[in-house]
Amino acid sequence: MATSEPHFIGMDLSGPRINAALVSIDGKILDNKQLEISHDNLVEQVAGLTRELGSTNVAALGIAIPGLVNRLTDRVVDSRYLPTTVREDLHSEFMRATGLRVEIENDANAAAYGEYKVGAGRGSRDIFYMMIGQGIGGAIILDGKLWTGASGFAGEVGHITIDTEGVECVCGNTGCLETVASAPSIVRRAKERLYRDSTSSLSRLGLNKDFTAYDVAHQAKEGDDFALMMIERTGKYIGTGVASVINLLNIERIILGGGVMEAGELILKPIINEARRRAFQPCFEATQIVATALGKDAIPIGAAMLARDVHS
Repeated sequence: MATSEPHFIGMDLSGPRINAALVSIDGKILDNKQLEISHDNLVEQVAGLTRELGSTNVAALGIAIPGLVNRLTDRVVDSRYLPTTVREDLHSEFMRATGLRVEIENDANAAAYGEYKVGAGRGSRDIFYMMIGQGIGGAIILDGKLWTGASGFAGEVGHITIDTEGVECVCGNTGCLETVASAPSIVRRAKERLYRDSTSSLSRLGLNKDFTAYDVAHQAKEGDDFALMMIERTGKYIGTGVASVINLLNIERIILGGGVMEAGELILKPIINEARRRAFQPCFEATQIVATALGKDAIPIGAAMLARDVHS
């Protein structure tokens, strides 16, 4: 791969597997590797993947982490997925182990930056990105720059209140968007409905006690009425959150990503319809609501692009 242009490595630590990519200066994936994550030797895994993807002209490494990441101090302040002992001095350990300049960032922020630079956000100045998966995260880009707030944690849209009488969230609040629209919450709501509603017994989901949100989306695409209802209701919840974002920010473009969006138009349509119903109309009409263009690659690409741009 003879070229004088620098390359960048981006890694996504938000799932059960590390998703790592060697990325060109213009945001194209040149090579990628995946590895089942082990929190006991995470630093060694990152260093090993860096060597495997290595090219003599890798300029920097970007690492996306689920949770609260303060870029000003390079600290992982909180992450339900990483034990406290793992995140104590993660940034310094990554740099020592890889020999590279390392930038760490929240996973939703990284995905937003990837979409903004080379995905569904191209051509816009301001975007809000919502990542709907195991949790729900968000990120704001204003005039081409991540807006992270006073302490680096802006965009936590998953913890806006949707139902004041709802279930308790991991954050300690009650009825957060994450409690009704994240992947685990979709499964919980579907199981509760199947249990109490005998008319839902014909759904193929009822045949599998361990179904996932992916299974709900798949069955909805196959025409299962119960699964379709669950996806549409989830879309209404997300649309309610999207309307709040539209009213607050009057943002140019909202990009929806994460595993739940694999349901495609089946969930995008109710999201848009509910946002239209609830948002202040002049603000709604100024906003485009679109699905991710990069899918699961948004996070490693965005992490790599942040590593490219942070000192430019």
